[in-house]
Amino acid sequence: MNRRQAAEGLILPIAVLAIWQAGARYGVVPHYLSSPAAIVVEFGRQLQSREFFDNVSASLLRAYVGFALGAAAGIGFGLPSGVFVAVRNFFDPLIAFLYPIPKIAFLPVFFLLFGLGHGSQMAPVVLTVFFPVFVASRYAVQSLSKTYLWAARNMGAGRMTLFLRVIIPDALPGLFAGLRVGLAHSFVVLFAAELIGARSGLGFFILDAENAVRFDRMMVGIIAFGILGFLSDRLLMEVRRRLMRGQIVGTAEQARVT
Repeated sequence: MNRRQAAEGLILPIAVLAIWQAGARYGVVPHYLSSPAAIVVEFGRQLQSREFFDNVSASLLRAYVGFALGAAAGIGFGLPSGVFVAVRNFFDPLIAFLYPIPKIAFLPVFFLLFGLGHGSQMAPVVLTVFFPVFVASRYAVQSLSKTYLWAARNMGAGRMTLFLRVIIPDALPGLFAGLRVGLAHSFVVLFAAELIGARSGLGFFILDAENAVRFDRMMVGIIAFGILGFLSDRLLMEVRRRLMRGQIVGTAEQARVT
Protein backbone atom coordinates (compact mmCIF):
# COMPACT_ATOMS: atom_id res chain seq x y z
CA MET A 1 0.00 0.00 0.00
CA ASN A 2 2.85 2.40 0.79
CA ARG A 3 4.47 1.74 -2.60
CA ARG A 4 1.16 2.27 -4.32
CA GLN A 5 0.59 5.56 -2.51
CA ALA A 6 4.12 6.70 -3.37
CA ALA A 7 3.56 5.81 -7.03
CA GLU A 8 0.24 7.66 -7.12
CA GLY A 9 1.88 10.70 -5.55
CA LEU A 10 4.48 10.80 -8.34
CA ILE A 11 1.99 10.77 -11.21
CA LEU A 12 1.23 14.50 -11.24
CA PRO A 13 4.84 15.75 -10.76
CA ILE A 14 6.12 13.45 -13.51
CA ALA A 15 3.33 14.53 -15.85
CA VAL A 16 4.06 18.22 -15.23
CA LEU A 17 7.79 17.71 -15.84
CA ALA A 18 7.13 15.75 -19.03
CA ILE A 19 4.81 18.45 -20.41
CA TRP A 20 7.30 21.15 -19.41
CA GLN A 21 10.18 19.31 -21.08
CA ALA A 22 8.16 18.73 -24.25
CA GLY A 23 7.05 22.37 -24.34
CA ALA A 24 10.64 23.57 -24.00
CA ARG A 25 11.83 21.18 -26.71
CA TYR A 26 9.22 22.25 -29.25
CA GLY A 27 9.33 25.95 -28.43
CA VAL A 28 5.91 26.17 -26.77
CA VAL A 29 7.27 27.79 -23.60
CA PRO A 30 9.47 30.95 -23.75
CA HIS A 31 13.14 30.28 -24.44
CA TYR A 32 14.29 31.86 -21.18
CA LEU A 33 12.32 29.26 -19.19
CA SER A 34 14.89 26.51 -19.00
CA SER A 35 13.79 22.91 -19.44
CA PRO A 36 13.86 20.40 -16.55
CA ALA A 37 16.82 18.68 -18.21
CA ALA A 38 18.79 21.96 -18.26
CA ILE A 39 17.93 22.57 -14.62
CA VAL A 40 19.18 19.10 -13.67
CA VAL A 41 22.45 19.76 -15.53
CA GLU A 42 22.88 23.08 -13.74
CA PHE A 43 22.08 21.44 -10.39
CA GLY A 44 24.86 18.93 -10.99
CA ARG A 45 27.23 21.76 -11.87
CA GLN A 46 26.35 23.67 -8.69
CA LEU A 47 26.90 20.58 -6.56
CA GLN A 48 30.54 20.79 -7.60
CA SER A 49 30.77 24.46 -6.65
CA ARG A 50 32.11 25.52 -3.25
CA GLU A 51 30.27 28.84 -3.53
CA PHE A 52 26.92 27.05 -3.76
CA PHE A 53 27.59 25.07 -0.59
CA ASP A 54 28.72 28.25 1.18
CA ASN A 55 25.34 29.77 0.34
CA VAL A 56 23.52 26.65 1.54
CA SER A 57 25.50 26.69 4.79
CA ALA A 58 24.69 30.36 5.39
CA SER A 59 20.96 29.74 4.89
CA LEU A 60 20.96 26.68 7.13
CA LEU A 61 22.79 28.56 9.88
CA ARG A 62 20.26 31.40 9.81
CA ALA A 63 17.25 29.11 9.57
CA TYR A 64 18.27 26.70 12.34
CA VAL A 65 19.59 29.27 14.81
CA GLY A 66 16.56 31.49 14.23
CA PHE A 67 14.23 28.51 14.58
CA ALA A 68 15.91 27.35 17.79
CA LEU A 69 15.76 30.81 19.39
CA GLY A 70 12.17 31.45 18.30
CA ALA A 71 11.01 28.00 19.41
CA ALA A 72 12.72 28.32 22.80
CA ALA A 73 11.10 31.70 23.38
CA GLY A 74 7.69 30.48 22.18
CA ILE A 75 7.74 27.46 24.47
CA GLY A 76 9.28 29.41 27.35
CA PHE A 77 6.48 32.00 27.32
CA GLY A 78 3.69 29.84 25.90
CA LEU A 79 3.70 27.12 28.57
CA PRO A 80 3.37 29.57 31.50
CA SER A 81 0.64 31.40 29.57
CA GLY A 82 -1.33 28.18 29.43
CA VAL A 83 -0.86 27.54 33.15
CA PHE A 84 -1.19 30.99 34.72
CA VAL A 85 -4.06 33.35 33.92
CA ALA A 86 -2.06 36.46 34.83
CA VAL A 87 0.70 35.58 32.35
CA ARG A 88 -1.93 34.82 29.70
CA ASN A 89 -3.63 38.19 30.22
CA PHE A 90 -0.27 39.94 29.99
CA PHE A 91 0.66 38.40 26.62
CA ASP A 92 -2.75 38.19 24.90
CA PRO A 93 -3.02 41.84 23.69
CA LEU A 94 0.60 41.88 22.49
CA ILE A 95 0.25 38.58 20.62
CA ALA A 96 -3.05 39.61 19.04
CA PHE A 97 -1.50 42.87 17.81
CA LEU A 98 1.84 41.57 16.52
CA TYR A 99 0.89 38.16 15.12
CA PRO A 100 -0.83 39.45 11.93
CA ILE A 101 2.05 41.79 11.03
CA PRO A 102 4.43 40.32 8.39
CA LYS A 103 7.67 39.92 10.30
CA ILE A 104 9.71 40.85 7.23
CA ALA A 105 8.30 44.38 7.70
CA PHE A 106 10.66 44.78 10.66
CA LEU A 107 13.71 44.13 8.48
CA PRO A 108 14.75 47.85 8.25
CA VAL A 109 14.71 47.99 12.05
CA PHE A 110 16.84 44.85 12.23
CA PHE A 111 19.32 46.38 9.77
CA LEU A 112 19.72 49.33 12.13
CA LEU A 113 20.13 47.06 15.15
CA PHE A 114 22.30 44.27 13.72
CA GLY A 115 23.77 45.64 10.49
CA LEU A 116 23.95 43.52 7.34
CA GLY A 117 25.27 40.36 8.96
CA HIS A 118 23.60 37.15 10.08
CA GLY A 119 21.75 38.89 12.91
CA SER A 120 19.49 40.96 10.65
CA GLN A 121 18.66 37.85 8.59
CA MET A 122 17.93 35.65 11.63
CA ALA A 123 15.83 38.16 13.58
CA PRO A 124 12.75 37.88 11.29
CA VAL A 125 13.03 34.10 11.53
CA VAL A 126 13.04 34.28 15.33
CA LEU A 127 9.90 36.43 15.34
CA THR A 128 8.17 34.31 12.74
CA VAL A 129 8.77 31.07 14.65
CA PHE A 130 7.90 32.55 18.05
CA PHE A 131 4.22 33.23 17.41
CA PRO A 132 2.94 29.84 16.15
CA VAL A 133 5.01 28.03 18.78
CA PHE A 134 3.71 30.34 21.51
CA VAL A 135 0.09 29.85 20.49
CA ALA A 136 0.49 26.08 20.12
CA SER A 137 2.22 25.81 23.50
CA ARG A 138 -0.42 27.83 25.26
CA TYR A 139 -3.40 25.92 23.89
CA ALA A 140 -1.65 22.57 24.28
CA VAL A 141 -1.42 23.21 28.02
CA GLN A 142 -4.94 24.62 28.26
CA SER A 143 -6.39 21.52 26.60
CA LEU A 144 -4.88 19.24 29.25
CA SER A 145 -7.53 17.10 30.94
CA LYS A 146 -7.95 18.07 34.59
CA THR A 147 -8.50 14.40 35.36
CA TYR A 148 -4.79 13.77 34.81
CA LEU A 149 -3.85 16.57 37.18
CA TRP A 150 -6.26 15.39 39.87
CA ALA A 151 -5.01 11.82 39.57
CA ALA A 152 -1.37 12.90 39.84
CA ARG A 153 -2.08 15.13 42.84
CA ASN A 154 -3.96 12.33 44.60
CA MET A 155 -0.84 10.19 44.18
CA GLY A 156 1.27 12.86 45.85
CA ALA A 157 2.93 14.48 42.84
CA GLY A 158 4.46 17.90 43.48
CA ARG A 159 4.35 20.91 41.16
CA MET A 160 7.61 20.10 39.39
CA THR A 161 6.56 16.48 38.90
CA LEU A 162 3.19 17.62 37.55
CA PHE A 163 4.90 19.92 35.10
CA LEU A 164 7.55 17.47 33.88
CA ARG A 165 5.63 14.18 34.02
CA VAL A 166 2.05 15.26 33.22
CA ILE A 167 1.81 18.68 31.56
CA ILE A 168 4.81 18.45 29.22
CA PRO A 169 4.12 14.91 27.89
CA ASP A 170 0.45 15.71 27.29
CA ALA A 171 1.35 18.98 25.54
CA LEU A 172 3.93 17.42 23.18
CA PRO A 173 1.53 16.78 20.25
CA GLY A 174 0.40 20.41 20.27
CA LEU A 175 3.95 21.65 20.76
CA PHE A 176 5.23 19.76 17.75
CA ALA A 177 2.33 21.00 15.63
CA GLY A 178 3.45 24.56 16.38
CA LEU A 179 7.11 23.68 15.85
CA ARG A 180 6.34 22.17 12.45
CA VAL A 181 4.47 25.30 11.33
CA GLY A 182 7.24 27.51 12.67
CA LEU A 183 9.93 25.48 10.90
CA ALA A 184 8.17 25.82 7.54
CA HIS A 185 7.65 29.55 8.06
CA SER A 186 11.30 30.01 9.00
CA PHE A 187 12.41 29.04 5.48
CA VAL A 188 9.74 31.24 3.90
CA VAL A 189 10.71 34.39 5.78
CA LEU A 190 14.43 33.63 5.45
CA PHE A 191 14.10 33.63 1.68
CA ALA A 192 12.47 37.06 1.80
CA ALA A 193 15.09 38.38 4.23
CA GLU A 194 17.98 37.15 2.08
CA LEU A 195 16.62 38.96 -0.95
CA ILE A 196 17.26 42.29 0.80
CA GLY A 197 20.75 43.21 1.86
CA ALA A 198 22.22 39.72 2.14
CA ARG A 199 25.56 38.86 0.55
CA SER A 200 25.23 35.11 1.00
CA GLY A 201 22.55 32.45 1.29
CA LEU A 202 20.18 30.80 -1.14
CA GLY A 203 18.00 33.90 -1.36
CA PHE A 204 21.01 35.90 -2.50
CA PHE A 205 21.91 33.06 -4.89
CA ILE A 206 18.43 33.18 -6.46
CA LEU A 207 18.46 36.97 -6.74
CA ASP A 208 21.89 36.91 -8.36
CA ALA A 209 20.66 34.31 -10.87
CA GLU A 210 17.62 36.46 -11.64
CA ASN A 211 19.81 39.49 -12.35
CA ALA A 212 21.88 37.32 -14.69
CA VAL A 213 18.69 36.03 -16.39
CA ARG A 214 19.66 32.46 -15.50
CA PHE A 215 16.33 30.72 -14.94
CA ASP A 216 18.01 27.34 -14.61
CA ARG A 217 20.17 28.64 -11.76
CA MET A 218 17.16 30.29 -10.13
CA MET A 219 15.33 26.98 -10.14
CA VAL A 220 18.35 25.27 -8.61
CA GLY A 221 18.15 27.69 -5.66
CA ILE A 222 14.39 27.23 -5.32
CA ILE A 223 14.69 23.44 -5.43
CA ALA A 224 17.50 23.58 -2.87
CA PHE A 225 15.22 25.55 -0.54
CA GLY A 226 12.54 22.89 -0.97
CA ILE A 227 14.97 20.04 -0.29
CA LEU A 228 16.34 21.70 2.85
CA GLY A 229 12.82 22.39 4.13
CA PHE A 230 11.72 18.82 3.42
CA LEU A 231 14.73 17.24 5.12
CA SER A 232 14.39 19.57 8.11
CA ASP A 233 10.73 18.64 8.48
CA ARG A 234 11.59 14.91 8.32
CA LEU A 235 14.24 15.44 10.99
CA LEU A 236 11.77 17.23 13.25
CA MET A 237 9.22 14.45 12.77
CA GLU A 238 11.86 11.87 13.68
CA VAL A 239 12.56 13.77 16.91
CA ARG A 240 8.82 13.85 17.55
CA ARG A 241 8.52 10.11 16.95
CA ARG A 242 11.30 9.34 19.41
CA LEU A 243 10.00 11.67 22.14
CA MET A 244 6.41 10.49 21.74
CA ARG A 245 7.13 6.82 21.09
CA GLY A 246 4.86 5.59 23.88
CA GLN A 247 2.01 7.94 22.96
CA ILE A 248 2.23 7.11 19.25
CA VAL A 249 2.28 3.38 19.94
CA GLY A 250 -0.65 3.75 22.31
CA THR A 251 -2.64 5.71 19.75
CA ALA A 252 -1.92 3.16 17.04
CA GLU A 253 -2.98 0.27 19.28
CA GLN A 254 -6.18 2.07 20.23
CA ALA A 255 -7.00 2.75 16.60
CA ARG A 256 -6.37 -0.90 15.72
CA VAL A 257 -8.70 -2.08 18.47
CA THR A 258 -11.37 0.39 17.41
